[in-house]
Formats: sequence, structure tokens, C-alpha cells
Amino acid sequence: MPARRKEKLKVLIRRAAIEKRVRETARRISLDFRGQRVHLVGVLKGACIFLSDLIREINLETSIDFIAVSSYGRGRESSGQVRVLKDLDSSIAGLNVILVEDILDTGLTLSYLLRILQQRKPKTLRVAALLDKPSRRLRPVHADYLGFTIPNEFVVGYGLDYAERYRNLKDVCILRGQSSRAGQPDRL
Repeated sequence: MPARRKEKLKVLIRRAAIEKRVRETARRISLDFRGQRVHLVGVLKGACIFLSDLIREINLETSIDFIAVSSYGRGRESSGQVRVLKDLDSSIAGLNVILVEDILDTGLTLSYLLRILQQRKPKTLRVAALLDKPSRRLRPVHADYLGFTIPNEFVVGYGLDYAERYRNLKDVCILRGQSSRAGQPDRL
């Protein structure tokens, strides 16, 4: 069995800054869609905490749904192909949809999701993302509502994980020294 290296966490974004940015994002959404209903679609699993905090701050009628996708198998690198693991439970036709993502990375997943959601004829389709890592972008995507732009580091916490660990951290942290037993997947 290979030796396990000690993992180290370094705080990148503190919980207080995240809370403030979530409130600001919710305020912008509430103003942009004043008097209308919004339908939030969370991308599982990473966006669940961001979506939960965001929806409680939006001062509009809201509804939610979830979608889960996979872009890699067991390897260290993305396959570049995205597949839906869990689809939406109801139609989004005619709705003001906000796709809620944890992180924008290469843009492959987001461009795929936007394409399939747009085919379902929402009234509007926007993106809210907690984090953006533009240095890794392979497809031209952007968030209409963005929390933070971050450097090209592997981050965990506030919903983001490494091998299903660290999602419960209150801060967003840089993870260094991952175990040599598990590959570090690229986020798309």
C-alpha cells in the first residue's frame, strides 16, 4: 500500500466573506427579478451549501431542483465528456432559471449544462457560481452572479470536496499534499 502524505489546508476565503458575498448575490438576484419567481437549479453535490445559503437570502418566490453530472471516472483527468447522473424533476419551460454552481473551472460542464437547459425553453437562464478559476478555462463561459475569482489551486470546503471529504468546512481552503492513493479529479 503506498504511503499516505499528510494533507494540509490553507484558508483561501473565510466564512464571513462568503456570507457577505452570498447576501450581495441574493440582493442582486432579488433586484434583477423583482416581482418575479426564480427557479434555482443546483449542480450536485458541490453547490448544495451555496444554494442553501443563497435561497434563504433571496427576497422573491423561489423554487429549486437539482441536477447531477459526471465528467470523469476513476482517473485523475477529465474524460472531457459530461453525462447526466440525475436529471431535473420538473419542467423549466417558461421559468426564470438560475443554474447554481460551486466552481467554474474549464467550462466544459457548464457549457454542456447551459446547452441542455436552454433546449428546455426557460424564460431566462443565468448562472450563479461561488468560485471562478479562469486560468483553466477551455470553453468561454461566465457567471452572471459570481462570488470570487480564485487562483489555479485545488480548493475544498463550503460544499467542494476531495474524495468526498472536506465539504463541511465553513471556509474555502486550498488543499495540498493529497494522498497518493486517490487521484485528484479535475473540476470542469
